[in-house]
Amino acid sequence: MDDCIFCKIVSGQIPSQKVFEDDNVLAFRDINPAAPVHILVVPKQHISGLDEVDEANSAVLGPLFVAIAMIAQREEELKMGYRVVSNVGEYAGQSVGHLHFHILGGRHLDLKMG
Repeated sequence: MDDCIFCKIVSGQIPSQKVFEDDNVLAFRDINPAAPVHILVVPKQHISGLDEVDEANSAVLGPLFVAIAMIAQREEELKMGYRVVSNVGEYAGQSVGHLHFHILGGRHLDLKMG
């Protein structure tokens, strides 16, 4: 997508602080962190959100979760625990229309989910 900020980060048009990258996934530190560790994990393939996952593109999910597990094992501050979040739609707080997961950790996280 021409106007998608995450697609521009994936293509290298916009710099990021990469944490992990392979053929299918890019993970980078959030520029406005909500926790001491706040990493965004995105598929390189543009999918607007979880509500756009279907049988044709569902294979992107496995590599995302493998990357999340690998990142959590590498990041010392995540060893005590972490939260994985994906917002779907503007009403839920999705501000970028590209499927992504937030890894949050590095401190005791409030139990409130919404």
